[in-house]
Amino acid sequence: MAKQYVILDTETTGTGEEDRVIQLGYLVLGTKEIEVHNEFNTAPVPISFGAMEVHGITEEMIEGKPTCVETSAYKRLEALNSSENYIIIHNAPFDLKMLAKEGFENQMQVIDTLRVAKHILPDEEAHRLQYFRYKMELYKEEAKEADALGIVVKAHDAIGDVLILKLLLSRLKTLVREQFPDENPVQKMVELTKTPILVKTFRFGKHKGKELSEVAREDAGYLRWMLSSMDNLDDDMRYSINTVLGIEG
Repeated sequence: MAKQYVILDTETTGTGEEDRVIQLGYLVLGTKEIEVHNEFNTAPVPISFGAMEVHGITEEMIEGKPTCVETSAYKRLEALNSSENYIIIHNAPFDLKMLAKEGFENQMQVIDTLRVAKHILPDEEAHRLQYFRYKMELYKEEAKEADALGIVVKAHDAIGDVLILKLLLSRLKTLVREQFPDENPVQKMVELTKTPILVKTFRFGKHKGKELSEVAREDAGYLRWMLSSMDNLDDDMRYSINTVLGIEG
């Protein structure tokens, strides 16, 4: 059977530990026709107002809908959940964590376009999906593709974001091929997804703008404090601090 590529996004009740999926949207590539899946569902927790502000989904829009696991979109995703297939998400850890709350244990090979973009385009001022939508002028291509697939493009809407993600994936694949001409670009993106980012410059706090290596020389105690005291320190920054301090593991 041909490998299949699931380009996916979710919308949720919020971003906390108790929050859940309320919209599941994805495209399936690799077969003769592209599959489009896009469904709303109810959740056991209310939608936060902050989340509504982002995606515009209200309680009325999901009232009477099935639970996530009862949707045909979820059931089809389960059927695709094989190590031979690929799942492509922008900021994959978030969506996969949300899907795990619905009982979905991913077996597919993961391409996180956020992490790939950070590797391939390290000097960009941002790596958000909507940033690339405008920076790469993807918005100029989206209408034609949306019409062909019957998709309505809306910022921060799951299926709308999936369409932008499809266009971004194509651009990243070209860039990966240029930077790693002797490697399979798809497999290279899987590899880059698993590879930590070495952060070079502080983008926050009292050392904003300074090189991490410079701070390691002048204020190593601050970096050690970050490792021990900042619970929300992301994996890349933790990895980078450990690297500049020469700490293994």
